[in-house]
Amino acid sequence: MSAEVAEKAGQDSSSRWGLLMLLTIINVLNFVDRQLLPSFANFIKPELGLTDTQYGLLTGLFFIIFYAVAGLFMGVLADRMHRGKLIAAAIALWSLLTAASGAAKGFVSMALPRALIGVGESALTPAATSLLADRFRPSQLGLAAALYYLGVPIGAGLSLLVAGYLGPTIGWRNCFYLLGGAGMLFAACMLFVRDLRVPTAHVHKHGPGWRGHLRLLAAALRQSPALCMMIGGGVALHIAVGAAAFDQIWFVEERGYERAEIAKITGYITVVAGIAGNLFGGFAGDWWYKYRKSGRAMLLFWMFLIVGPFSVIFRILPADSLLFVPGIGVGIFILCAFYGPSISTIQELSPPSARATVIAFNILCLNAIGLGIGITGTGWLIDMFRQAGSAEPYTHAALTMSLVSLLALPAFFLAGRWFHRDKARLDDGLPGKFEFN
Repeated sequence: MSAEVAEKAGQDSSSRWGLLMLLTIINVLNFVDRQLLPSFANFIKPELGLTDTQYGLLTGLFFIIFYAVAGLFMGVLADRMHRGKLIAAAIALWSLLTAASGAAKGFVSMALPRALIGVGESALTPAATSLLADRFRPSQLGLAAALYYLGVPIGAGLSLLVAGYLGPTIGWRNCFYLLGGAGMLFAACMLFVRDLRVPTAHVHKHGPGWRGHLRLLAAALRQSPALCMMIGGGVALHIAVGAAAFDQIWFVEERGYERAEIAKITGYITVVAGIAGNLFGGFAGDWWYKYRKSGRAMLLFWMFLIVGPFSVIFRILPADSLLFVPGIGVGIFILCAFYGPSISTIQELSPPSARATVIAFNILCLNAIGLGIGITGTGWLIDMFRQAGSAEPYTHAALTMSLVSLLALPAFFLAGRWFHRDKARLDDGLPGKFEFN
């Protein structure tokens, strides 16, 4: 290798990892903003006079519908235009609306910006993961996706720490204002990111149109049962994730914690267990891809088979149980270990010219179906159990959703079994079935 070639390879590697670091930091900010409402639940819910159903709508349906539906259109946009500029516009939009949420006086004035925040945030992951898939080899995609998804535990953990430390001192409203301002700085940074797929100012001219992208999506789903099972397993898992939106209230009202104290405890646990889970999922998923005959989804099957029953038992443990606090960490670990194997599997089973569209469809399903059922359904169940005279309505509602989420097990098993067959079918069919001229 010549010195010039070696230098260029080093620059490409540096650029690749530098972009991953920037996108990961932005994803951290994304999840801090997104989780501020659940993290401040014990502050905001009583101040705004919200019922559990209204709170569930704010954290669930109102945000998710806009986030998920807009995400599909954002995925198509990401496949057709400069992805760095799309991300910059998205950050600016959600940051302004986060600041506007801090001025809410009641249910309606919180619902409006909350819903529209979803439109901005929906553009990030389809565009970001598509950018990463252009720069990383298939054998590294699991690790790259896992590192990007460090934004989930770090962002969620930081939002809890903000609630625990800054909430009692400067108030939840000022925290919303500060996060909105920080987002505008990162929006400016994304304007300088180079999109390898767009060498000039012109948009992606030779790919399929909007209907073409949707046809690509439909063809990918029709021809890959493994892809369908991977998405379906994620939906089932996210039903339990949705129920966790009420955890801060559950910790206080039914497990006896003080609201700032439990925000701090869960914040630290989320960061530590979440980072460990993401890294495990990334490294273990890539190892599984290289050395096992089944796809990465089979790793998810074995992980959830071992840990799944404990996630159900955890919901009935008393706060003084030695397993209670570790149980919080186990749930976060297993969720974060899911992202690397899941996103890399979906990317590999997607037509290259529609990767962002397929990822956006996955996000739509996880949110509109998984979180939609999980959050909104849990809020409805809590009110129903309370009216029926239950002494622990939050516990019973979360336990119900945890049981439903075990449907992820057969889905991940089938996705792992069918992965290599479906990937070979995609690779063989690309020239004739997936290219639009």
